[in-house]
Amino acid sequence: MTGHKAKTIRILIQFLCIAVITLLLATGLIAACGADPREAYRLFAKGIFGSRQSFAEIFVKACPLILTGLGCAVAYQTGFFTIGAEGQFYIGALSATIVVLKFQESLPGPAVIVMAMAAAFVTGGIWAFIAAFFKARFNISEIIVTIMLNYIAINFLGYSVRGYLQDPEGHVPQSAKVVSGVQLKSLIPETRFHAGIVIAVVCVIVMWYLMKKTTVGYALKAVGYNKRASECVGIPVMKNIILSAVLSGGFAGLAGVIEILATQKKLLEGISGGCGYTAVLVALIAFNSPVGVLFVSVFYAAMQVGAGSMQRKLGVPSAIVDILIGAVVILILARKVFVPANLKKREEQKG
Repeated sequence: MTGHKAKTIRILIQFLCIAVITLLLATGLIAACGADPREAYRLFAKGIFGSRQSFAEIFVKACPLILTGLGCAVAYQTGFFTIGAEGQFYIGALSATIVVLKFQESLPGPAVIVMAMAAAFVTGGIWAFIAAFFKARFNISEIIVTIMLNYIAINFLGYSVRGYLQDPEGHVPQSAKVVSGVQLKSLIPETRFHAGIVIAVVCVIVMWYLMKKTTVGYALKAVGYNKRASECVGIPVMKNIILSAVLSGGFAGLAGVIEILATQKKLLEGISGGCGYTAVLVALIAFNSPVGVLFVSVFYAAMQVGAGSMQRKLGVPSAIVDILIGAVVILILARKVFVPANLKKREEQKG
């Protein structure tokens, strides 16, 4: 058996084992709620494919996950283990809202959109740079710094929508609505499928090309594989870690501005829906691959839409999706357990 064939068989066995265990777990959780699993799965599928609106909703939910997951994946490939996508999302949304409210009445809509996206990318990148600087200069764990920065960003947004950004015509802690000319339009009539989804896919393609086809991507991956060896061949380790961190924060910030301009149309508390934390799981399941992040994000969003249908019709909690995603991550981390001993032995001999 060739090494390539053995690797393919190993991956297939692992995938099948994880899929079967996940399906059994889902069935058990549904049955524990007193619902019929067959009816639940029928409603799950209907919730996804039952109408054009529900199918389009998958991509609406996937859009912020794609961008935040992409940011995490880029950072993780260089060994920068950020948990900061949530805070970077908030900072991007906040800075974009300031730009929009400042210029939406005086400048053309497309110009304001470009300015808002640039502001969100830059401020999200700066927010990530803070953690990268502390890691490079003082060797402080980026995990701790990014978590603390999340709290700062979330609470600063809460302070802003209760203060200088609060809609003067209302009493709810949220900003004034973005005018129609600055909103990202729907691309499919009678659905919420918006132009931001196209931007997210373009970002995935650009990052795939950067990581696979350029010397910059090679340097980023080399630092992630072996920092010491990278230094020995002249690859600047800290420079590449900081670059990956800034790109990571930029993509998360971009997710924030798209949520403002396309979905919510205003700034409000809890705007991310926790997608910055879910992005960590998305990147891990996708093995930090940009294309993998795209597919995992769409799959996760489809599960959310389908689970929402089960919850409305059968009362099955949609929280089952989060339980299953957590279980899948654990199973992926423990995937070597599912490799038969004889196949594992052959791979070790080949190695």
